[in-house]
Amino acid sequence: MSYADLSAFVEGLFIEYGYIALFGIFVLEGAMLLYFAPSESLVPGAIYLLTGHSPVEIAVVIGVAAMGATIGQTVLFLFAKRGGRDRLFEHRWVGVSEDRLDRFDRWFDQWGTLSVVVSNALPFTRGMCTIPAGFARLDTHRFVISSAFGTILFESALALLTLGVLQLF
Repeated sequence: MSYADLSAFVEGLFIEYGYIALFGIFVLEGAMLLYFAPSESLVPGAIYLLTGHSPVEIAVVIGVAAMGATIGQTVLFLFAKRGGRDRLFEHRWVGVSEDRLDRFDRWFDQWGTLSVVVSNALPFTRGMCTIPAGFARLDTHRFVISSAFGTILFESALALLTLGVLQLF
């Protein structure tokens, strides 16, 4: 399946099933199982396809995205917390190399819970401290709050950027 086919499939899900599809896609994205549709494209696409650009509709998109991503990240976090490093790398679905994970282990060692917030609030690092937080056996409630907060910051920034671009047209 080509990138264009996948893109058309995701757009079709948005149009047909709207917020339910957005939620499901973000659960998969949060668990690092969905690499072809990063949130950098999902939130702008959802705002464009699903909303009339009212503040309430945009808040719903942000909320659905944050809930889905946080649930997906929490599943991955719990898997890392319970299974450990060796078990995690036994599975092919983990799309993170050990070298890249080592870099984020160092982030987590240096900054602790704050690294979860920051990694979720920055493009291209989204969720990368989820696994090290699990390995470090961070309290689950602290992880969920940190993950959700960073995700809300990121998705809100994306929404504002999207609205700014849409204003230009």
